[in-house]
Amino acid sequence: MRFGVLQFPGSCDEVDALEAARRVGDAELLWHGERDLKGADAIVVPGGFSYGDYLRAGAIARFAPIMESVIDFARDGGLVLGICNGFQVLCEAHLLPGALLGNANRRFTFRQVGLEVLNSGGSFTRGCALNERLSIPAKHAWGRYHADPETLVAMDRAGQLVLRYAAGENFNGSVYDIAGVSNERGNVFGLMPHPEHAIDELVGGSSDGLKIFESMRLTVEGVYA
Repeated sequence: MRFGVLQFPGSCDEVDALEAARRVGDAELLWHGERDLKGADAIVVPGGFSYGDYLRAGAIARFAPIMESVIDFARDGGLVLGICNGFQVLCEAHLLPGALLGNANRRFTFRQVGLEVLNSGGSFTRGCALNERLSIPAKHAWGRYHADPETLVAMDRAGQLVLRYAAGENFNGSVYDIAGVSNERGNVFGLMPHPEHAIDELVGGSSDGLKIFESMRLTVEGVYA
């Protein structure tokens, strides 16, 4: 199992994402100006402030040369995980529905949050139980998930609402308390909280984030039991 972790100018969480991926497989950084995914079985688009978040978060990174390859990879069924700014990039690239807007509290917020698993059978939550509660940190200023009502109904029916903030944990104002969504096919997933910061109880207080990376490994290797 080999992960490719993207690196843009302004990325700040690619090293932690690389470490998380290496807990369950091999991984290497992929520079934004290249197009070669170097045989990766799964792609991680990490958090940070790609291209300084100019225009709006993720808007410029969406046009990076490496993203051309990621879009083709996703359309061919490859697994793509977007974390925080990576989630924003995937929405800008139309690999995921909806958009991320400014937090309802109008400030950058960093805190540990509780998440509930709404879909435990997917490629990114295969290692989780339905309704399981995960403890993962979140840190962002533009994390309020939004989509029109018709899109949300369709996503709900298709099982695309994967994670939601537990009661009282939704500080950003996301509609339906949404914390993470997938595309209709289920091979592209974005979430605002940072699972790569929750891979070791000793330093992060929780290892729940590792379940996301482990689920990706199980999916790629065809282990569904």
